[in-house]
Amino acid sequence: MRELLAQIDERQAVGRKEAARLREQIAQLSEQLTAVEHRLERLEITRETVLEIAEDSDHGGPEPLPSAYRQILALFEDDEHGLRAKDICEALGIGTENRHVEGARAKLKRLVSRGILIEPEPGLFTMPRPTE
Repeated sequence: MRELLAQIDERQAVGRKEAARLREQIAQLSEQLTAVEHRLERLEITRETVLEIAEDSDHGGPEPLPSAYRQILALFEDDEHGLRAKDICEALGIGTENRHVEGARAKLKRLVSRGILIEPEPGLFTMPRPTE
């Protein structure tokens, strides 16, 4: 009987450790979720503001960018080092096959030609930074 109770105690200890580990994991995931939700809120506010400004100042200027281009530009919001076409594909979850990478590269080059992005070195794209 004591042996059976010892086994039960041992299983309870293992269960408690597992429960503690899972609680810690849940807490970490909750923090990550909060951060992502905050970033999404900021992006939505930014999007609304840009649309408002575009409506207020729409004097026949350039047409708004298609959705795919806006998604690409959103990736540069928090980026400080620049991104490559493959990085864009991975971040957007569209696959890293050559056809996807080349499609992303073409879009990035179009954004460079419009003056929205710069290419400080071949294949590396970034937002222009104000010179001080």
